[in-house]
Amino acid sequence: MNEVNVSMKINGKTVTGSVESRVLLAHFIREQGGLTGTHVGCDSSSCGVCTVLLDGYTPVKSCTMYAVMADGHEITTVESLAVGGKLHPMQQAFWDQHGLQCGYCTPGMMLSSIALLKQNPNPTEHEIREGLSGNLCRCTGYNNIVKAVQQAAQVMNQPELAAAADD
Repeated sequence: MNEVNVSMKINGKTVTGSVESRVLLAHFIREQGGLTGTHVGCDSSSCGVCTVLLDGYTPVKSCTMYAVMADGHEITTVESLAVGGKLHPMQQAFWDQHGLQCGYCTPGMMLSSIALLKQNPNPTEHEIREGLSGNLCRCTGYNNIVKAVQQAAQVMNQPELAAAADD
């Protein structure tokens, strides 16, 4: 099978590689990018654990997107959230609200939640649940995950709280 050269920015760093056209973005991120925070769960886009952000805003399930489709794009993974050892407000909220259980769904949940808040900075509980409907939690920790998204929304929408979170 012929290989295709691809290049994309993953968390701000250019990653290139020669891949077969059937290589999934999740595998490219993990194998070429060396970033294992993007989990692979169902391989059918049902669970959402492989969710990453395409071009900063669009959540995509990287287990059903080919790496060649991401050529020239920017990909954001969970590894980019904490900066300088300081948790992102979404990570802090998941910690504070006990939105973490086994942790397997957490990267996809966080990135889907960040995309949701970029589109809707003040979602209702129903809108949060709807926004996360493509992400499954095997531990059924949805109530705490919703609380975490609510906390993150509050912090991210108030510059003084976001600044304090950055300190």
